Amino acid sequence: MISAIVLAAGMSRRMGRPKLLLPLGDELVIQRVVRTVMSSAVDETIVVVGHRRAEMEEALTHFHVRVVYNPDYAQGEMLSSIQAGLRAASLQAAAALIVLGDQPGIPSTVIDRIVATLREHSDRICLPTYGGRRGHPIGLPRRFWPEVLALGWDASLRDVIRNHQANIVEVAVPDEAILMDMDTPEDYEWVIGRLE
Repeated sequence: MISAIVLAAGMSRRMGRPKLLLPLGDELVIQRVVRTVMSSAVDETIVVVGHRRAEMEEALTHFHVRVVYNPDYAQGEMLSSIQAGLRAASLQAAAALIVLGDQPGIPSTVIDRIVATLREHSDRICLPTYGGRRGHPIGLPRRFWPEVLALGWDASLRDVIRNHQANIVEVAVPDEAILMDMDTPEDYEWVIGRLE
């Protein structure tokens, strides 16, 4: 079983407004991301919210996902949301797929490729690559979860990845969207141009 953890708790400081609640076609950014994840080969979808919690929960009302609130989103930033998602994952989950909520350009076919690799290499961290550069979503087998959960907020998931270079499998994908998160108004315009 693979649990997708969608990170949607951030404060969008560089965007200047809540980026996951921005419109994208006839839906919002977070809705596009969640719909894509749910249409992929993952077995459950968890969305970790924090900033603008009520609006995020309202946006997800019609999706069959588990919404988890991270009360530490402002101080603990992304790591605290990853930790909240891992704690909420099903006990049957053999691995988690860490998905950024601000990457609406990633198609479900790319997620499926990462999930398939994760199922084949169930003890290795799976990192998608495009043009030799690593991106997201990241496949994280359960055996690495205790190490991630033990990290202090001055650390990050990158530290765990750095410590386990011999236990990584790279997944080459044909889509640069794995490298493109949506932090600035210019990034948002790029996403709009790509998807609409």
